[in-house]
Amino acid sequence: MRSAGRLRHAAPPALRALLLAIALGLFAPASFAQDPAPSPAELQAEEAGPAPAVQSDVTPTGGDDSFDFFSDAPVQSAEVVELPPEKSRWITVGGPMALVGLFFGMLVQIWWLVPFDSHSIDLNLRNLPPAAKRGIAMAVGMFGVAFCFGAAEIWYQLRVHGSAEAYFAQMSLGKLIAFTHAHLFGFTTSFFIVGIPFSLQFNHIKTYQWVFPAGLAASFTDVASWWGIKFLSPNFEWVSMFCGVVFSVTYLWMLIGLLRTLLFPNVIWASDKDRRERADARSALKHREGDY
Repeated sequence: MRSAGRLRHAAPPALRALLLAIALGLFAPASFAQDPAPSPAELQAEEAGPAPAVQSDVTPTGGDDSFDFFSDAPVQSAEVVELPPEKSRWITVGGPMALVGLFFGMLVQIWWLVPFDSHSIDLNLRNLPPAAKRGIAMAVGMFGVAFCFGAAEIWYQLRVHGSAEAYFAQMSLGKLIAFTHAHLFGFTTSFFIVGIPFSLQFNHIKTYQWVFPAGLAASFTDVASWWGIKFLSPNFEWVSMFCGVVFSVTYLWMLIGLLRTLLFPNVIWASDKDRRERADARSALKHREGDY
């Protein structure tokens, strides 16, 4: 005790102050370290809630650090949006019209190179062997089913992509080349198999000799319009719709004419080349049955 008292009296005042500060920091109660109680003004500010944010009319630019380049919000500044130049009407309107002109030009060229000849070969499909008639009827029907699936594919793709423009926009160049290759072969084969017997059966009707070439020209123009939709203008979709209607009607016309001729021989229409002979034979048969 005496030594402690002597040490307390011997220690200088600065050392005693340092020791007191260390003792207060180590052994002070926990309540001394807590924040002081808030004032009444601070309590009222907390009850009122956060202050409303002040909106600024300044449009964020490239030099503003607060602009988030990875945000999903639309860009408000027109300076950073680059729109492609508007295409000329020579492309958007003249292009589709020129493609339709190509369709009619193909028909005019075929008419000039191969004029109508009423003294062509005379072939009646009803006189073919049964296997040939059955095979032609089955081929015509199966190609008709293929056309129905093609129409269903168009309906499906339009529902998925929303429009023909969006569908061809996402299609790569390689896929469009393969698409064109497959459809040109398919259209040519189907119209060739169906159009040849139809044209031979109805060679006596001048207007029927346009059905086969018109459908084939429309299918080619339709395929060409796909390239216009992708690379030039969505207005080429109207050309595709026009050609789709043309080759669908022509194919349906040939399908009905062939199936009626091959599968329903007792049905007589005004377009049949042997309608008079068949009508006379039917009348004679009814007359003989009436006598009995």
